[in-house]
Amino acid sequence: MNTADFLLEHAPEDSIALAEAGREYTFEELRASVSVLMGRLSVLGLTPGTPVGILAPNGLFWTSAYLAALRLGLVVVPLAVTLPTEEVVARARWVGVDALLVGRAQADALRLSLPRSLPVVVERKERLVPRQRSAPVESPETVEVDPEQDALYMFTSGTTGDPRAVRITHRNIQANTTSILGYLGITAADRMLVVLPFTYVFGLSLLHTHLRAGAAMVIQSTFVFPQAVVDRMASARCTGFAGVPSTFGTLLRNSTFGTTAVPSLRTIQQAGGRLAPALVEQMARAQPQAKAFVMYGATEATARLSYLPPEELCRRPGSIGRAIPGVDLRVLDSDGVHVEPGQVGEIWASGANISPGYLDDPEATARKMPGGMLRTGDLAKVDEDGYIYVVDRVEDFIKSREHRIACQDIESAVLNLPEVVAAAAVGLPDDIAGERVELVVVRRRGAALRGADVIAHCRERLSKHMVPEVVRFVDALPLNASGKVNKRDVRAMCMRLDEEPSGAGDPIDDADVDDDDSVGEVKVG
Repeated sequence: MNTADFLLEHAPEDSIALAEAGREYTFEELRASVSVLMGRLSVLGLTPGTPVGILAPNGLFWTSAYLAALRLGLVVVPLAVTLPTEEVVARARWVGVDALLVGRAQADALRLSLPRSLPVVVERKERLVPRQRSAPVESPETVEVDPEQDALYMFTSGTTGDPRAVRITHRNIQANTTSILGYLGITAADRMLVVLPFTYVFGLSLLHTHLRAGAAMVIQSTFVFPQAVVDRMASARCTGFAGVPSTFGTLLRNSTFGTTAVPSLRTIQQAGGRLAPALVEQMARAQPQAKAFVMYGATEATARLSYLPPEELCRRPGSIGRAIPGVDLRVLDSDGVHVEPGQVGEIWASGANISPGYLDDPEATARKMPGGMLRTGDLAKVDEDGYIYVVDRVEDFIKSREHRIACQDIESAVLNLPEVVAAAAVGLPDDIAGERVELVVVRRRGAALRGADVIAHCRERLSKHMVPEVVRFVDALPLNASGKVNKRDVRAMCMRLDEEPSGAGDPIDDADVDDDDSVGEVKVG
């Protein structure tokens, strides 16, 4: 079955599919909008298997463009609106898109950089949903596809390296969507508040599951004002909310999410990286009537790989749970043997949701997905009951002297401070230690937290070799288009600041730090 038909198979015509910008659209209107865009695409003469890009914010146009392209057997290439224009053009050229579907706000800037020969279908919202009295829109026939045919070229987040285009098939999407619905219990009565972009695999999985369930998606176009997100959640009577660690850090520390009751909220989904146990506990307490699902996944896995049942949240702090239905998760040592409880190994995954590989990169495919299994690059432990605990990403470990330090251990300790919204620990080159630990912190608005306070807190909770040598305060951590902290950019920022002449760069003991040192950086000796 074509994935577009699979996603809309059970959706009731008169139920709300999308709510955005003060207007709600039913599934009947969504289907009409899809037909309009299928008509606009079909005249371009594109053959099934042709890549087409979508550059637009979440909403009716993005959703309709996505479903229209899938129905025609085309391969969708989601392009984030937060990317610089030159990066959008570079990715489109590299993948070889033969057409672009573009939102109105993005069209003008993009046209100046694209070759005139490339067809561009621009959003015309007033024509997406025909007037009720107009004649029914005739839609081209849905193209039947092989389940193993590519449906998506999804760019990875690129938090530690350059992004790659992951091939995701129709089978991958349908298998993972079915698995997620199997444990989340989404129904047509649900209303999900969506802040994650559909260009991100976690955000796209929300679209997949809610379309398949005939549920509504309430589009929140910006996360700049976190209190507005809480207000919208309550006013729109949302039953679900999903976010990455930076989402919950901001909501819990810079809004009333933890103190304002949202009675309609039934489920909370967290994925996209490890959320510090202190914040997981606070997230669960914030809305006690809602079930909180901590999940784990990867772009190469279409979305989800594991989940922790809400009833295990307090019993197993820091765990990502066990494999979702249809997925086999293993934690293996360097010899490919299952690790014993408490030992560290790498997470490997297999299942119908695992990508067949990277586009035009057989070497990376063979390295990352040997024999059809996925090497996640995440190191983890298991407990006696088989629950998995991620230690850190292989690339993020700090190698200082004879120690291997997990950044997540430092970040989790610092996030126990209620004044901290976000924290990122990185390793910087050091002539003596090999790498030294530096910490970048975002404080809650109005907090008077000083660098000396952070250092003292770390010394009480961490081994000596894990205590950061430098603490820097910033207004915001560098995030990628998915809202995840970009460690590569954090390291680059720290190295740039190290090179700049500054009196604050002189090593000083934290006991000598005064109030003026709460802004900028603090180094300790």
